[in-house]
Amino acid sequence: MLAFSGSFPATVYAMQGFDPWLVAVGRAALAGVLALICLGASGRPLLPRRAEWPSYALISGGVVFGFPVFSGLALALGAGTAHSAVVIGLLPAATAACAVLRASERPRPLFWVACAAGAAAITAFTLIQHQGSASWPDLLLVAALLSAAAGYTEGARLTRQTPGWQVISHVLVLSLPVTLPVSAVLALTTPITITPEAVAGLAYVAAISMFLGFIPWYAGLARGGIARAGQTQLTQPLLTLVWAWFLMGERFGPATVLAAVAVLVCVAVTQRART
Repeated sequence: MLAFSGSFPATVYAMQGFDPWLVAVGRAALAGVLALICLGASGRPLLPRRAEWPSYALISGGVVFGFPVFSGLALALGAGTAHSAVVIGLLPAATAACAVLRASERPRPLFWVACAAGAAAITAFTLIQHQGSASWPDLLLVAALLSAAAGYTEGARLTRQTPGWQVISHVLVLSLPVTLPVSAVLALTTPITITPEAVAGLAYVAAISMFLGFIPWYAGLARGGIARAGQTQLTQPLLTLVWAWFLMGERFGPATVLAAVAVLVCVAVTQRART
């Protein structure tokens, strides 16, 4: 959770020197190279069992392509870091909902009431921020949220049988045939401005957000239960607000803080009312 809380500020820094599409896809390509090295050094198979490939494809679509592309484009189109953090604050509830559907469980009605309340809070927040209409960045952030929820859930399921570092490594390696050539083409055809901030941001989202952060995250979800362990992510939006203020000097009003707290309460209820 701590690793992921810095993803939005790091993405903004990276996009100061690199094209948004290059940041979104290039981070996975760089992380895939790291994963390839780790798997080779440990003597583990570079690819998972073929029977598991559909699950890995789902994870890849969610956390390798879906979340980075959608959230990166939202930030590039003007979504502030603080605003994005609040919208993404529903991610723990969405992840728990995916886990419920995937595991065929029957949560209490309170779970769905809290989910609906959280969604209503986010909807009200976005409409107020944009004078009564949702913007493209907000729709992209919702798509990013749903993508991450699917990737988290499926990855946690696989981590029950396979160590989390191998799961994310296999996901990244399986994605390399797409991420590497696309990144190479983007690097040759889009403008690049090398600055310390841009390089540091890209390095962070590649090594931390895309690879190392998933190792304890998947392990924690698998061992503690997807919904229960997901409670640790409740403070991520508030931490991201702190990073946005401390690192980038971004200002946000009472409405942003109020919406973040409202989402925090709703998500906490969904986690405790799950069964």
